[in-house]
Amino acid sequence: MTASLDPARTALVVIDMQRDFLDERGYAAQAGLEVGRLREAIPGVQRLLACARAAGVWIVHTREANAPDLSDVPPAFLAATHRSGAPVGSPGPLGRFLIRGEYGAGIVDDVAPADREPVIDKPGFSAFEGTPLDAMLRAKGIQTLVLCGITTEVCVSSTLRTAVDRGFRCVTVRDACASAYPDLHDAALRMIEVEGGVFGEVADTADIERRLSRT
Repeated sequence: MTASLDPARTALVVIDMQRDFLDERGYAAQAGLEVGRLREAIPGVQRLLACARAAGVWIVHTREANAPDLSDVPPAFLAATHRSGAPVGSPGPLGRFLIRGEYGAGIVDDVAPADREPVIDKPGFSAFEGTPLDAMLRAKGIQTLVLCGITTEVCVSSTLRTAVDRGFRCVTVRDACASAYPDLHDAALRMIEVEGGVFGEVADTADIERRLSRT
């Protein structure tokens, strides 16, 4: 039986729903990823936003967005993006790839943040590293995180693992996450529930809607 969700102690974390990943002209497309598969997360995220807003759940959005001088880009990641053919900071149709303030780094209109929903720019994969997210959650007494966004096996997974290490209970929403690689999406979700749920729980959007509507 799934545990209840207390809206006052739950946060919805929407991870990296950015034009650089979801627009056919953005970073992901330039790196050769299948943007259509990444966009499969959009309907689920839209549903989660609607039910979270109705239930009064605190919502925070993240963006993978680096300093214009690249001073906060980990060297290994920068090297990897050069190998992919789409280096961080290089010019593209939506501005410089994954750089704060550029159009491509912005969140797509389909899941745009509402007023008073904070947006956190993160220099790495986890939403906790180099950001104020942990302090913000603790200030609000948040105990449970509902995680969604892209990509399942990278930024969602990295955020999840960091959150668990910091003591948060986590629910990852299967049909509100996506990857360009379906096998990695499935593997990342399977790993969450090993050993009795070492990284928390996997749910779907309909389940989250039911659990929030009951409260």
